[in-house]
Amino acid sequence: MTSITRHTPDAVRLIVFDWDGTLMDSETQIVHSIQSAIADLELEARSADACRNIIGLGLQEAVDALYPGRGERFRDIFVARYRHHWFSGIHESELFPGARETLELLKEAGFDLAVATGKGRAGLDKALRQTGLSGMFSATRCSDETRSKPHPRMLNEILQELQIDSRQTLMVGDTEYDLQMATQAGVSPVAVSYGVHARERLLRHQPLVCLDRITELLDWLAEQRLFDTDATAPQSLVVLK
Repeated sequence: MTSITRHTPDAVRLIVFDWDGTLMDSETQIVHSIQSAIADLELEARSADACRNIIGLGLQEAVDALYPGRGERFRDIFVARYRHHWFSGIHESELFPGARETLELLKEAGFDLAVATGKGRAGLDKALRQTGLSGMFSATRCSDETRSKPHPRMLNEILQELQIDSRQTLMVGDTEYDLQMATQAGVSPVAVSYGVHARERLLRHQPLVCLDRITELLDWLAEQRLFDTDATAPQSLVVLK
């Protein structure tokens, strides 16, 4: 865990999570689906690193990053092939160790939880059903419903829906797109180092902290006096500093 010199909120009501690379270990499934779509369309190959780099963006933005200037029809065909392979179930993803338990403890403590993801709605809904986490989140937003990260609209829409101030919100993610989105929305960013983007890349965006495991979020919140591991009453609604 790496802490950064940045002001920590006095109270936190809402914690927004990225999905892929933050809660779910889906890198292999995503890279396989991208490279399979590339093979289907007989395109110039892209390395696994290039495919990993665009994880977190909306699908259309990801296609534009991999194959710039190809146009809308090309994007639609590529996205259709990607989704075909992603939904085929050849590679199934699992939650990172401790992710479920961390979410459950945060929920019990009274925090509102949400998801802001570059996945499409069908993909997120499938993942939520498979993991049994559909009832865990007060709000979810996907890139095919709004603007892709790093634009802040996705996060702003969640804040508006839940009527929670950006200053009482954390955004937890594994890519610079998550951290950029948070900063632009006036939300405090929290990075995780076990996902797609390297720690050095994340630290350039000055997150409050860079976690090595999702379970460290509970310890960090407790250190900041934003979470009481011994209490049953919600601590997220109380200014403890």
